[in-house]
Amino acid sequence: MTIRSYLQKAGIFEIEKYSSHPNYSKDCVAFTGAPRKHPNDPDKLILISDPFSTNTIFFEFKMDDIKHMEELPSIVSETGESLKIVKIWVKKGSLGLKYEPFVVEDTLRYLHDTEVLLQEEQSNS
Repeated sequence: MTIRSYLQKAGIFEIEKYSSHPNYSKDCVAFTGAPRKHPNDPDKLILISDPFSTNTIFFEFKMDDIKHMEELPSIVSETGESLKIVKIWVKKGSLGLKYEPFVVEDTLRYLHDTEVLLQEEQSNS
């Protein structure tokens, strides 16, 4: 076989998007963050949604409810600490826990603030 037989004009083919895994968005919901082992239960995963933020939210999921995990680019803090970031696909209808930090304060303070705002609003009208 000569080299000329390999140098033939190739036909035009449509480009098709290739996916190596099924479409998880039909049956699952995606969460992104830094994964951590659960401190007490090896069958659960803790996901830190924004690890370097002051308003960090933690998610807790059962390992059996996670259908797929994708590695994303790592993030690095100003001090050089690197964290692995993943996207996990959790089965719809699963039970997850969301931990969100807050400042414990007296609720009357907020009610008082609301009354003051209403009084200011009425005096400006």
